[in-house]
Amino acid sequence: MKMYLFRVVIALIILISYPLLSQELIDGVMAVVGEEIILYTDVIQAAQIYAVQYGIDPINEIQEYNRLKQEILESLINDKILLAKAVEDTITVTDQQVETALEERIQNLVLQLGSEAEVERYFGSTIWQIKKDYREDIRKLLIIETLKQQKSMDVNISRTEVEAYFNIQKDSLPQRKTMVKARHILMQLQAGESTRRTAMRRMEEIQDRLNDGQDFAELAKLYSEDPGTASIGGDLGYIERGTLFESFEEAGFQLEPGEISGIVETPVGFHLIQMIDNQGDRAHMRHLLVRMNVTQQDESSLIDTLNAVRERVLAGEDFGALAREYSQDESTKDSGGDLGWLPIEDLEIPTFKSVVDTLQEGYISLPFRTEFGYHLVMVEERDEARAYSLEKDWDEIKTAALNAKIVEVLDQWVEELKGNMYIRVNEEML
Repeated sequence: MKMYLFRVVIALIILISYPLLSQELIDGVMAVVGEEIILYTDVIQAAQIYAVQYGIDPINEIQEYNRLKQEILESLINDKILLAKAVEDTITVTDQQVETALEERIQNLVLQLGSEAEVERYFGSTIWQIKKDYREDIRKLLIIETLKQQKSMDVNISRTEVEAYFNIQKDSLPQRKTMVKARHILMQLQAGESTRRTAMRRMEEIQDRLNDGQDFAELAKLYSEDPGTASIGGDLGYIERGTLFESFEEAGFQLEPGEISGIVETPVGFHLIQMIDNQGDRAHMRHLLVRMNVTQQDESSLIDTLNAVRERVLAGEDFGALAREYSQDESTKDSGGDLGWLPIEDLEIPTFKSVVDTLQEGYISLPFRTEFGYHLVMVEERDEARAYSLEKDWDEIKTAALNAKIVEVLDQWVEELKGNMYIRVNEEML
């Protein structure tokens, strides 16, 4: 099968390959596709990253590494062809789509590297500059994906094709993982009213000192509880709209340069914000944070609440109805805490995984803590590991068969498009 889906890897790599590699690579044109070129470094950078991720030794596994380079080159050629076709068909994407995709990739990097500061250190530039550097690359990727999606919409699959796909694949399929159908109630650890009042009084005292003419940056150095910015006077640098808490941005972005906000509450505490330079959707700000620290009493109170909810479920009340009343997980609250079917093996939060794995069908957990807060989980159904079957797993198998057919159709289509495109490859550079 052609590496058509290889672009998924390239799309993930695009924001991490450049700073990782030596800039001493000798560059050159590896391929010409229409009026576009593919550079040697385009291929080698992606190949080196992919080799690291998948444990391919470029020196001792030269045949595998050369095959990898060939597949990457083919994928890049395909994308040039598809981009030309998309331009011909006047396919576009909105600026908002580009910004959303950029933000998703940046957040993935933050998760991988630990913080925005680490991402900036890794790239040697600010988040704003990283987005600027890669914005057009992401736009091209989205245009290509839109074209592929439009082409894929015409692909249908019959029952006979699904059955044929399964009969070919079934002997090579791994066992279906243990799955559970679960619901949960999430309650976040929050400071109690007494703690909140204390934090507010502290912030009001600081606000009074600002009103008396004291310098914002100096007060931030003395009193801010944001460890990342306190030592530099609360300086946040330039912030893109859409990257901070909504209440923070609502108050901050309406300020004029030099103006200071009123007290703003976010999930992490109370803020005062000073505008330095406002450019509309991008602004340079300072802030001063007073946190609302959670006490042991706050935590005990939350656990008591969840235990009371659990007792109500055990007494016969509907878990879903209680989730709609109590859960603070906005993505599942309206559906009664429904998490759908979860493969236990793939759950990424260790505590959540271990608790769910111990629950039998119809059982409800005790309250337990994760990085998101405290949970109650109820397992409604449990499907132990087993072989796949058409009868039990029809939807899943049909989706896999349809995806395989889409890949095949797209591959064939790209081959047809190649017939109308000038392509020259420098084989000596592979």
